[in-house]
Amino acid sequence: MGKIHGGRVIARALRNQGVDTIFTLTGGHILGILDGCVQEGIRVVDFRHEQAAVHAAEAYGRLTGQMGVAVVTAGPGVTDAITAVATAWYAGTPMLLLGGRHLFRQEMKGGLQEMDHPKLFEGITAWAATGWDPRRLSEYIDTAARHAFTGRGAPVFLDVPMDVQLDETDGDSIRLASAPRVNPLGGADRETLDRIIEVLAASERPMIFAGAGSRAAAANRLREVAEVLQAPTHLNSRARGSLPHDHPLLGNHTRTQAMMTSDLVLALGVDWDFRAKYGDVIQPGTVVVHVDADPTKIGWNREATIGVLADPMQVVGQLADRGDEFRRASRPFADELGDEERQIQAVFDQQAGDDSIPVMPQRFGRDVARFFGTDSIVAVDGGDVVSTTARWLQVSTPGHVLDPGPFGSLGTGPGYAIAAKLAFPDKRVGIGFGDGAFGFNGFEYDTMIRLGLPVIGVMGNDGVWSNIKTIHKAFFPERLVAADLGRRPYSAIVSAMGGHGELVTDPTDIIPALRRAEASGLPALVEVHLAETARASSNYSQ
Repeated sequence: MGKIHGGRVIARALRNQGVDTIFTLTGGHILGILDGCVQEGIRVVDFRHEQAAVHAAEAYGRLTGQMGVAVVTAGPGVTDAITAVATAWYAGTPMLLLGGRHLFRQEMKGGLQEMDHPKLFEGITAWAATGWDPRRLSEYIDTAARHAFTGRGAPVFLDVPMDVQLDETDGDSIRLASAPRVNPLGGADRETLDRIIEVLAASERPMIFAGAGSRAAAANRLREVAEVLQAPTHLNSRARGSLPHDHPLLGNHTRTQAMMTSDLVLALGVDWDFRAKYGDVIQPGTVVVHVDADPTKIGWNREATIGVLADPMQVVGQLADRGDEFRRASRPFADELGDEERQIQAVFDQQAGDDSIPVMPQRFGRDVARFFGTDSIVAVDGGDVVSTTARWLQVSTPGHVLDPGPFGSLGTGPGYAIAAKLAFPDKRVGIGFGDGAFGFNGFEYDTMIRLGLPVIGVMGNDGVWSNIKTIHKAFFPERLVAADLGRRPYSAIVSAMGGHGELVTDPTDIIPALRRAEASGLPALVEVHLAETARASSNYSQ
């Protein structure tokens, strides 16, 4: 085979890991890696900001099961990526960030963009290192992958000096792992499974709560278990879509009430963090069965009666196979909560029928959800408007709602949506924006236009940092500052770049405008002027 440079060694190792696409913003310190990817047939997708490229790598991994990979240049390229790596860390996403690095031969001489990058990633990666030896670069990639796919999964970081990428080595001497990844966690052992089935069968008011640690998988049998147990089921993060949006057991508004009044909580990949009120609303004496691939999550904030270190969806499959042992003929607890769900939903339905101008948030959320329907992939990127809209979304496929997870990053939407459209080019892919969030990575519409990716964005524009402004008023009503943005012509910016942009002020035109956006065949942004409403999150006080 002859000599090949280090960048191609890296690309060959990535390909051996199943990687078919990398996300990048070009730079001199990564030219060897980029050239290697071209030679090895790996698709190179270039962005306008490193943060968005890394968000895309995370989403691509979430949607395909591959290791998402982003490649960024040294110094500011790496530092620009930190927020997106932290987002992946708190979401538990396996992902590799490859960084360029100053020349090894210039170490400690003050070369261009010299920086010891791995130190930056302590605390937000499972592994961070520098690849110094071109003969061992494939080993570095394989080590990174093993760390990335351990437990729930996590981002990892490797930087490689530019001269190491360009140094040549014998292509025939490269060692590629025959089994690149560690064996994934399986299900529960027989004794533990028997205990779980015993408490499920004995419970009178069971509920199911599945969250970020319940990964999208072909073998997602959560619906079977829910129907056998006749248990009200609540989903957040990556578990969304495990039950169809209109399933009678699926709760949308009553999760807190369910946790307060159940006698058993089957928690599957759940984080007992602010989103779940830290588990504090679960009453003493309630049986908590907590299944997770990450041992640090089990018992975190809320003690588990039965803690199970296992793949949550593997355990779900085991329970489904033995469903006759805890099958129920009726669902009084689910019916009770279902009545409350319908009462709450009736209020939202009434609000969504409001034809006021500017558009009311519930009307916006309802119509956006109706347009995207059940089979789209929707990235959500914002604060209050996204919280409202997410309750209306009808997406019914696991993993097809792409949210940033507990780190709460803004600016995730464009990268997530670009990755989704590349992974599933025949699916309708959308972004639900707040106007504040658009300001972070909205210029990635240029990337969509260059790549010909007809993503459909829809923005609720109320001209303020709504959630924060409400809280600010509560604490310092006489000294509001940095809360108002004003309405800017964001849709016109997209039009000016060559996409389809449209402004909507009348609520009756939201769905027609979205249909026009889709018919354009272009990357699109439908901007909807929303009324400014006061709705403060309680996340800051819990």
